[in-house]
Amino acid sequence: MSESKNLFFLGYSGHAYVVLDVALANNYNIQGYFDNKEAAFNPYKLPYLGDECTIDITSIIENGCIFPAMGSNSIRKKLITFVKDYGLNQIELIDPSAWVSPKACIGSSSVVAPNAIVNSLAEVGDGCIINSGAVIEHECKVGNFSHIAPGAVLAGNIVLGSLTFVGANAVIKQGITVGDNVTIGAGSVVLKDIPNGEVWVGNPAKRIK
Repeated sequence: MSESKNLFFLGYSGHAYVVLDVALANNYNIQGYFDNKEAAFNPYKLPYLGDECTIDITSIIENGCIFPAMGSNSIRKKLITFVKDYGLNQIELIDPSAWVSPKACIGSSSVVAPNAIVNSLAEVGDGCIINSGAVIEHECKVGNFSHIAPGAVLAGNIVLGSLTFVGANAVIKQGITVGDNVTIGAGSVVLKDIPNGEVWVGNPAKRIK
């Protein structure tokens, strides 16, 4: 990880605003953002640095880190793959109000938002979103590019696959295994293992797709 506190963003819309606040709370100097077009709405007054796919991004990011800040799991994966291919410096961002156990592991380009909890021996992969007030209990494993929405709870010893979305205030019972590319609806209570690629909703949660 680079020692520089200069930070560049990939993407600049809804989810990025949350990540920006976390970065500013960690005293990063936000240098601007890359996107496929300049944002019409610019609440943080950031400089637009161009489309990362059509400019020499490495000449701009000489001393600093870059953070892909898109809410979509699949788009975030593509951006992080781009960042890794160029060998650009990555960081994790943890809000000062969050609790992350010294025995937990947070992957690069992941964000832990305000008031979230990541407890002992939990492992969060690369490019994950642990959103506001979410709880990742002891010994959970969260796969790369997954999103745990606000208030969701992983209750311990859970294995969650890559590119999976857990909706706001959902609860997953301890010891459950959830596959890749799964969607769990808001407020759902998951009591059974879920295979890859399925959509589950309700209390108790049931497969709908």
